[in-house]
Amino acid sequence: MNLAAPARDGLTHGTRYRVSGEGAPVVLVHGVGMDLGMWEAVVERLGHGYRILRYDMLGHGGSTKPPGPYRLDDFVAQLTALTNELGLARFDLVGFSMGGLVAQAFAIAHGGRLGRLVLLNTVFDRNPAERSAIEARVRDVRAGGYVAGVEAALERWFTPSFRLAHPEIVAAVRRHMSANDVAAYAAAYTVFATADRELSQKVEEIRVPTLVATGADDQRSTPEMARRLADRVPHAICRIIDGQRHLTPIEVPDEVAALIDAFLSAENGAPDKKAAS
Repeated sequence: MNLAAPARDGLTHGTRYRVSGEGAPVVLVHGVGMDLGMWEAVVERLGHGYRILRYDMLGHGGSTKPPGPYRLDDFVAQLTALTNELGLARFDLVGFSMGGLVAQAFAIAHGGRLGRLVLLNTVFDRNPAERSAIEARVRDVRAGGYVAGVEAALERWFTPSFRLAHPEIVAAVRRHMSANDVAAYAAAYTVFATADRELSQKVEEIRVPTLVATGADDQRSTPEMARRLADRVPHAICRIIDGQRHLTPIEVPDEVAALIDAFLSAENGAPDKKAAS
């Protein structure tokens, strides 16, 4: 596989992927219910100087959708197999939302393969009220309330001003979410709802330089979570994106791409926690 090729779609061992650009290898992992297409605007802005690999997680998009239940380890195994297949011995890793949980678990299990780690809008160690809310959402999905919950999710994910200014983008995300395989989504969403508890006791094992970022108004992947996560990871810094909610890679791709590029292209060494905002 020539990762320096301008762009190429592929399917290997049940995983759909796309590779584009030329330069240092970077892997992007999407959030629950989305697919590799959510990164399009970020990739357009980040593409110079990077070989970017995107893929659909297990149960999503064009990847295989086996019956559940799923485990976090299943998603780590998928990422491991894909990067092995494509000859990526070492790379930088960017995970969004549930993709951030997968990225954390991969960094714990295979940290020697990573240069740097970026965790965008990622949950961490939910408190009892937050855990109760996500568990209720899991029950709703399993009871047939998935479609009804999509609109509420869009309200949480986008700022009101963006929804008014870009209804076509919001509509595209709505269509994508509404077309998901509900059984596979429920299996993946259960992992999303529970894996932060599993990881909360292990994040100190992440030894690579790490950027943790979220929106100032993200209601589920909160700034408080981001700051606590960055405090626990030995070589991490935190950035809070002003005025933003959850789907920052779609709503503010310029800012997200700039954050990623600045962090990945920084000089070698651990970031300075004192510079965190």
